[in-house]
Amino acid sequence: MDRLDSVLDAATPLLRRAEEVLEAAGAPIGHPLWGHLRRVRLMPADAAAAVAGLRPPALADAAADLRADARVCAGVASSLPSPGQWEGEAAEAYEDQRRRFAGHLSGTGESLDERFEATADLAAALHDWMVRTRDNLASALADALSSAEAVILAAPLAYPPSPAEIKAAADLASHVLDVVATDYAEAEDLLHGSQELANPVPM
Repeated sequence: MDRLDSVLDAATPLLRRAEEVLEAAGAPIGHPLWGHLRRVRLMPADAAAAVAGLRPPALADAAADLRADARVCAGVASSLPSPGQWEGEAAEAYEDQRRRFAGHLSGTGESLDERFEATADLAAALHDWMVRTRDNLASALADALSSAEAVILAAPLAYPPSPAEIKAAADLASHVLDVVATDYAEAEDLLHGSQELANPVPM
């Protein structure tokens, strides 16, 4: 359990209360919340739940496994026997195939071991991103729980909501979604920078 797990249960009712106000009255025209909603496409409680669903340990394990696979590829490549005393066209053909296969396994930018290492680097970067994202949201939720907006929204809501309640709900939701949107933009950059890993490995 980390900080986010600890604070999420306490913050979710507050986020739902803010959503209730926004569903009843909408956010003020021109409020930053509208831009954050377009970016995240989730209301704050659902966005917080999505971040809480991130599980960094799974990617830490994946990175270690991928690096082990890279070492296996390098080991197999280095263990392929040379023709030795074997001579002639068959020996030359074998040596050509051996070198090609060894290069496919290890030692070039497109080799399997390099792909495994690059994928492990991506998994490690995404692990660190998940940890930061969870921690950033935990801080945002803790701020929300102790905010003046939380005090306003804790009172029985008027129907229709008052201008103060509408502003409090919009400000609180905007704060949470801004944090989520910023962190998810970082993840998009990480994935965009690793698109070449989706390309097939040349033989």
